[in-house]
Amino acid sequence: MTQTLDSLQSEAVSALLLDGSIGVIPTDTVYGLVAIAQNEAAVHRMYSVKRRASQPGTIIAASTEQLQKLGFPQAELSVASRYWPNAVSVVIDASNVPKYLKQDRTSLPVRIPDSPALLALLGKTGPLMTTSANAPGAPTSTTVAMAKEYFGDGIEFYVDGGDLSGQAASTIIGVQPNGDITVFRAGAVEIAPPAS
Repeated sequence: MTQTLDSLQSEAVSALLLDGSIGVIPTDTVYGLVAIAQNEAAVHRMYSVKRRASQPGTIIAASTEQLQKLGFPQAELSVASRYWPNAVSVVIDASNVPKYLKQDRTSLPVRIPDSPALLALLGKTGPLMTTSANAPGAPTSTTVAMAKEYFGDGIEFYVDGGDLSGQAASTIIGVQPNGDITVFRAGAVEIAPPAS
């Protein structure tokens, strides 16, 4: 039976995720459909619920150490970490990341969010694979009611974080070793190009 919870700090949220459940949670940006990144079956189910053939989501984590354990290179993480914690997802080489996470990609966006409640949850669960809480091509959910219209009882839980309609999705960037930045998607955080 699908549950609706009212806080990311509820023990039920981490317990459900660790048990392989998928759900919708408020992130530091918008509502996201989430699964434990290290649970291959849960990640596959998350994508089938989303009905998205490819385009992996974004991995959020509590620390660069968690991301390193998934196979992301330390050198690139240390460059990316200048932008965290924040609503900035940085596209990083995923050559050594399990194929079920990256699908046919060679890189993935990752971030450490700027939300104490979300960081506390990630400390318990490890990294989460996230994708926006909507059907492909449809508007991203700004409330749990909207997410329920998309996913109904097809997922195990929803965490109600109120109306997030004022929130923007994360900014997605790429960072070169020399510090050059490419903005792939403008979002919650404005990224100025580095001073020349």
